[in-house]
Amino acid sequence: MSRFDETTVAELRELMGRYPEARSALLPMLHLVQSVEGHVSAEGIELCAELLGLTTAEVSGVATFYTMYKRRPMGTHHVGVCTNTLCAVMGGDAIYERLCDHLGIGNDETTEDGQISLERIECNAACDYAPVMTVNWEFFDRQDPVSAVGLVDRLCSGEEVVSPRGATITSWREAERVIAGFEDGRVDEGPAAGDASLAGLEIANERGWTAPESSLRGSQARTSGTEALSLPEVRARDERASKGGHDG
Repeated sequence: MSRFDETTVAELRELMGRYPEARSALLPMLHLVQSVEGHVSAEGIELCAELLGLTTAEVSGVATFYTMYKRRPMGTHHVGVCTNTLCAVMGGDAIYERLCDHLGIGNDETTEDGQISLERIECNAACDYAPVMTVNWEFFDRQDPVSAVGLVDRLCSGEEVVSPRGATITSWREAERVIAGFEDGRVDEGPAAGDASLAGLEIANERGWTAPESSLRGSQARTSGTEALSLPEVRARDERASKGGHDG
């Protein structure tokens, strides 16, 4: 008996309808498969291939190319530790090694109780908050071995965990459903940018620094109708967004 019910098949078809070419929906479709099964199974690959008119080899090639697609069942929570250059220098390697010892697992492995899957991850573009971890792709900034152990222990105990950026942690499967393109109504949780990310802009404003103007840059700005925002304007925009407002 198929693990994919009529609702899931209908949602896969809905994703196909969002693109001019149906096969462009393959990436979100695979994320939806993961949200249902906890990984990309052979059956999930066959279903996507059938719906899109592709071969299973074509779908498998995509599922094995991108590291966010998992071929083995995942735990309730996916914990990623960045060990790329800056995070490693700032303590990422130490965090990863401590979690391996504490959880008794290695890279891309899952604890026996099915709670935590651990992975070494590459740069997550959060170097200003190094070293960083992710839980179900939500950021946890400026971590250390002690805080990392405390974090996974809270996840395992079922406590409510909130990212420093404001998002309440759900499960990996729920996060995968959102990535697939089905919103959970919580997109505005947390700030859009933190002080570390805005530090350069603040210094530039204090010192009157501006980017060099060029004829190309000026024409692009006029064409797009956009112009550089000051720090207060950025913060005001983010506040409007968090309250459900929109910039024109």
